[in-house]
Amino acid sequence: MRHVCIHGHFYQPERANPWTGRIDRQESAAPHHDWNERICSESYAPNATARILGPDGEVLRTRNNYATISFDFGPTLLAWLEKNGPGTYEAVLAADREGRRRFHGHGPAICQPYGHSILPLDSERDRRTQLLWGIRDFEHRFGRRPEGIWFPECAVNTPSLVAAAEAGLGFAVLAPHQAEAVRATNSSDWQPLEPGEVDTRNAYRCPLPDDRELALFFYDGPVSHDVSFGDGLADGAALAHRLAAIPGEAGQIASIATDGETYGHHHRFGEMALATCLETLESLPGVELTVFPAFLETHPPADEVRVRENSSWSCVHGVERWRAACGCHTGLNPGWNQEWRRPLRAAVEWLRDALAPIYEEQAGRLLRDPWQARDRYIDVLLEPGEAAVSNFLADHAGGILDDKQRRRALGLLEMQRWALLMFTSCGWFFDDVSELTSVQVMRSACRAMELCLELAGTDLEPGFVDILYAAQSNIPEQRTGADVYRRLARQR
Repeated sequence: MRHVCIHGHFYQPERANPWTGRIDRQESAAPHHDWNERICSESYAPNATARILGPDGEVLRTRNNYATISFDFGPTLLAWLEKNGPGTYEAVLAADREGRRRFHGHGPAICQPYGHSILPLDSERDRRTQLLWGIRDFEHRFGRRPEGIWFPECAVNTPSLVAAAEAGLGFAVLAPHQAEAVRATNSSDWQPLEPGEVDTRNAYRCPLPDDRELALFFYDGPVSHDVSFGDGLADGAALAHRLAAIPGEAGQIASIATDGETYGHHHRFGEMALATCLETLESLPGVELTVFPAFLETHPPADEVRVRENSSWSCVHGVERWRAACGCHTGLNPGWNQEWRRPLRAAVEWLRDALAPIYEEQAGRLLRDPWQARDRYIDVLLEPGEAAVSNFLADHAGGILDDKQRRRALGLLEMQRWALLMFTSCGWFFDDVSELTSVQVMRSACRAMELCLELAGTDLEPGFVDILYAAQSNIPEQRTGADVYRRLARQR
């Protein structure tokens, strides 16, 4: 039996105005109000009702693509979909329920860290919170524990893998060039690998410190690349036959992984090609569509793997794209440089480290363990209301709090929420410090600083802005990151 798995990574950053809770109009997303709305129209919604066409172009039927692929949805995207695309949101949840019936109790959905930060660049404390919030968000929406994880940008190092294993996750999906060496189980001899040399048809066991481990899958690089950037979606049936033709033996799997937005947003009608691909795979003898945890149940790893430290799927330089001018860019603006990335990263890291002792001291007057309380604050975010707040404070307050103290405790936790969100990876991915996503990082920082000033009387903004002067925009009229911050991020 030939096992085939198609994974889609669906994600949008938090785009809401921190002061209004609503997404401002984004002109670049026209004719739609904003990018969430546009991509939902082009990809998320169509994949829930993807059309299968007949020979004359007539619609024969539709299918929910999510039910037969492996997928992860970012918590910030699902929160938006729940309010703004409820039909699509329910289709995603229903797909996981249907998938569990199809895949012997293993749902197709896996989790991702809450704010899509680059985990190897996070502090240990932030890494833990990002994982715990992502897992709790998943449980709240899908009604079960996640079995695996998609790391933002597939960015990993050993501490990130350990943190995922400690959180109870069983597997992750990585890019083929992230495998550094393999060895047979119980052997002491590691066989070094050139980037991309790993046999992607196998699942591997990744041994970790303290006798922990995580199973790792590596997707097929060439096919995934063709689907994302080539003509792999030109013919869904041809893609199915290509996947089925990948040589393999019992106990092996052919898998690809792409951004989920590939299907419909990056490639128009890509969701239809995917639907045809899935339907064709279901009709081929000797081929079984599966998801990673179902495959693991019957085909546990035989060999071990070691990952390249601080590697990712979208930066050949490791994780430098999110802190330096490494040379990776979108290709849309030849001649531009990304020297602005380093000072933007320095600014938010400085702010994170300045906020931490203030939060700890101020929240310590109200909460028994401020950092444990932050880890559980996700429960309030998922079910806002007096009951959730009361239950949360009953568990974490150091005593009975009056109304002013309650508001203060929640304000300090909100300060930390925005401090976490200012690390979303999109802020560094694109080509200029004035991009929407970079501005959103600064807006998150601004809201965190505003709460700090209001609740603790400490004004951190001058220090933050001083660092941003070094972030030079490629657009002369935008000048520096400090100017972009004052003109766009501080706008109410």
